[in-house]
This record gives sequence, structure tokens and C-alpha cells, in this order.
Amino acid sequence: MPKATPPRLLAGGNPQIAKADGDAPVQAYIAALNGWQQDVGQRLDALITHSVPGVHKAVRWNSPMYGMPGQGWFASVHVFTHYVKLTFFKGSSLQPAPSGGTAKEARWVDIREGQLDAPELEAQLAQWVQQAAAMPGWGKA
Repeated sequence: MPKATPPRLLAGGNPQIAKADGDAPVQAYIAALNGWQQDVGQRLDALITHSVPGVHKAVRWNSPMYGMPGQGWFASVHVFTHYVKLTFFKGSSLQPAPSGGTAKEARWVDIREGQLDAPELEAQLAQWVQQAAAMPGWGKA
């Protein structure tokens, strides 16, 4: 059996992963990350999975997506050179709203190396994940 070719890394180290549903493509995305970005990806995936039992996972547009069946996507992860971006699609409705970036209703948090070691950030992210999962999301999960 031929050896699987590792995913191609795009700009900023973001892995090119084919569109697919389920945990397996998300884990393939995380496994393709390098160093501290892989640690952040693993920790975010674990935080989301723990905070939202029954979360639906997929990879779309080379990004892990998290949603609730029948409610749509509530968050995505995307890797850049100096940070990992966690986007909440209805982030303007979260309390308090993430102050990272803004685009229409979306808000995001740029997580840099070592930042998740701060317990207060991890606790805030868990609160936002739970809030976001409880409201109608974007698209179809």
C-alpha cells in the first residue's frame, strides 16, 4: 500500500485538507500543523468538543468547522504564520463580544504562541463556544 502524502501547507502553514465531514478530517488538519500551532489546534478542538457535546465537525475551505446539526456552523479555526484564528460566525451576539476582529456578525480571536496557557483566556473561550453553539449558526452543519 502506498504511503499517504502529507497535506500541502499553504500560506502561513495552513494545511490543504479536502472538504469532508467528521472528526477524521479535522484531526488530519491538526496533525499536519507544526509546533505550537499543532498544540493550539489540539487544545481548541478538545475545548470545543468538551464544551459542546454532540458538536458536528468538518473541514471546509481548508479550515476545521464546528457546528450543531440543524443549526449551522458556529466556529472555525484557521492557521496563519504568527497566530491561530478562532472565528465565531455570530460573534457580535456573544457576551462579551470578542474584540479581536470584526466582519458583519463575525468576531474572532487571534491566539498566539503561549496564550492558551493563561487560564482566563481558556475559560473565556469555553464560555464563547457554549454561547455560540446555543444560537442559530451560519450555513448548514
